[in-house]
Amino acid sequence: MNWIEWYNGLAKPDWTPAPSTIALIWQILYPIILVSFGYAFVQVYRRRFPRPVAIPFAVNLVANLLFMPLFAGLHNIPLATMDILVVWATIVWCAVAVWRHARWVAFAQVPYFGWVSTATVVQLSIAVAN
Repeated sequence: MNWIEWYNGLAKPDWTPAPSTIALIWQILYPIILVSFGYAFVQVYRRRFPRPVAIPFAVNLVANLLFMPLFAGLHNIPLATMDILVVWATIVWCAVAVWRHARWVAFAQVPYFGWVSTATVVQLSIAVAN
């Protein structure tokens, strides 16, 4: 069974966005993430921001990239749920860490945080229902 068949068979909230909507949202968010995270990493590399600023951005990227392999690849709902909670928390951590150095980067995380908040509620609902 491919992952979309598996996903379609899960109990989900009625208001869960369609996979095509989820894909569109990520197509909008990834460029924002690329520019804002890239800027933070470059500034840390150039020593304009302190090194600890990069930590939440790095943790977030790893957790973000792990979600689909955990969820859709391994079909591991509990581990994917823990992972999305890490993604959610590190977005806040990113904004706090970078606030003093580049407020625009912190503000750029607002749409990412909004979407991941919604996705986290969906994921928690899936975890409870399945």
